[in-house]
Amino acid sequence: MKRLFIAGAGGFGREVAAWARDFCEAEKDWQLAGFLDDNPHALGDFPCDLSVVGTVDQQHFGPDDRAFVAICEPRVKMQIVQKLAGRVQFATIIHPTAIVGSHCKIGAGSILCPGTVLTTNVTIGDHVHLNLKVTVGHDSQIGSYSTLNSHADITGAVIIEEAVFMGSHAVVLPRGHVGAFARVGAGSMVLRHVAAGDTVLGVPAHRV
Repeated sequence: MKRLFIAGAGGFGREVAAWARDFCEAEKDWQLAGFLDDNPHALGDFPCDLSVVGTVDQQHFGPDDRAFVAICEPRVKMQIVQKLAGRVQFATIIHPTAIVGSHCKIGAGSILCPGTVLTTNVTIGDHVHLNLKVTVGHDSQIGSYSTLNSHADITGAVIIEEAVFMGSHAVVLPRGHVGAFARVGAGSMVLRHVAAGDTVLGVPAHRV
């Protein structure tokens, strides 16, 4: 039986714990081991079926153990991945209700939450989070460490570079391009291009 650890016991970690449980039930030979978090009280008073069982720095992993990082902020996610790299293999979590079309590639440590749809010839990098009902159209690429929140809509032939953060219901129109470490506000619509590191908001999206 493979033990599955969740790095990060915050809000997204607790959400993903439920999706990971569905994943484990579908895969049969996995079991959830608990959260890894530097704060042993990270769960606070929130009811949760799992507990914080260790820290990212001090957890000892067995050869069959797997882990994934459930922290939305891309820069923090990168830091935690760097701490875990070489110590444990990263699990890719694809919820049983997600739809993955033909010729799609999904990187290690990525999470596809319920209702996610990848159409065809989509490439998802490593440690990408696609939250509830995100859709990614044909020939699009999502860079490693990016986080796309619920209902984000990536249309056809879009390029999202590394470590982009997109709020819920954000849209990128066909052949749009979002540079590395950019942030796209909730409900915004990208018509063509967002420069690396920029924050954009609105319809159409403008730099703020």
